[in-house]
Formats: sequence, structure tokens, C-alpha cells
Amino acid sequence: MARLKEIYNSEIKDAMIKKFGYKNVMEVPKLEKIVINMGVGEAKENAKVLDSAVRDLEIISGQHAVVTKARKSVANFKIREGMPIGCKVTLRGEKMYDFADRLINLALPRVRDFRGVNPNSFDGRGNYALGLREQLIFPEIEYDKVDKTRGMDIIFVTTAKTDEEAKELLRLFNMPFAR
Repeated sequence: MARLKEIYNSEIKDAMIKKFGYKNVMEVPKLEKIVINMGVGEAKENAKVLDSAVRDLEIISGQHAVVTKARKSVANFKIREGMPIGCKVTLRGEKMYDFADRLINLALPRVRDFRGVNPNSFDGRGNYALGLREQLIFPEIEYDKVDKTRGMDIIFVTTAKTDEEAKELLRLFNMPFAR
């Protein structure tokens, strides 16, 4: 299932060297990690909500999720420091390429009225952030077992120096950018 990694090693490196004129193969940007974050605001009232969010995230990523806690107390949100407010997973290596493959080829085409992902969501340093409204687009999630639809943030961290290089890298991974 590591089809993306094989494609990266054979075709993508050559295309990137040709387009950007790298002198060394090690200069070619690569996908470093993918971070999936699910903020669960309702967790402050009901702890069971966080458990189901963690379970969903573990099913989607195939890896153990870490519960994130509030760093500061915010009175307006009724959050105290140290309260559990979400969960996250950091994917690297083989699992990262498997997840990227499933996201790009299976999950994103299942989004209703999908016209492509926002091409302007780069951070200026070659990282790309993508927000999803519901976890149901992943085929691993069973519709009957979902208590509530939750969104998630997916961040692609690359070794690219500029947004242009990172965009080209993700485009070569078949990321469906909107025109």
C-alpha cells in the first residue's frame, strides 16, 4: 500500500529536480510528517465525547492518538489549564504515506460538492494545512457507530523551503487543488 512512497522515489524526485534545478538529490523536498488534530470542545462537559473522538482518530490513522490538554485557562470558553480538549496523531514513514494515499484517492473524492482543496493554505515555510468537516468521508468509519460528526485538521509538514516547492510536491502526489 506504500504506492505513494514508490512513486515519490521514482517519478516525483526526477520531476522536482527538473523543475527546480536541484544540484543534489538530498535537496529535493519530501513529506516529513502528517499531523491530524481533532479539537473536541464538548469534552469539557462530557468526557465520553473525547473517548469517541480518540477512537475515531485511531481508526482513521491506524495509530494510537494522544489526548491534548489546554495550555491556558480561558474564562470565555470555560476552559481551565490542563483540561482535555482534543486529540492528535503524528504520522511518519510508512503509515504517513498510507494515510496520504487514502486521503487523496479515497476520502477527498467522497466529500459532497468537492471542487478541490484550497491552494492558498500554505504557511510560508512549505507546510500545508487542510480542514475537513466530518470524519465520515473515511471508509474505515462506520456510519452507525458515529455519535456525532466531527471535523479535523490535517497538516502536511514538508522539508520544502518555499510554498511553491511544497505545492509542486503535493501536486505530484495528486493532491486535488482547486483551480
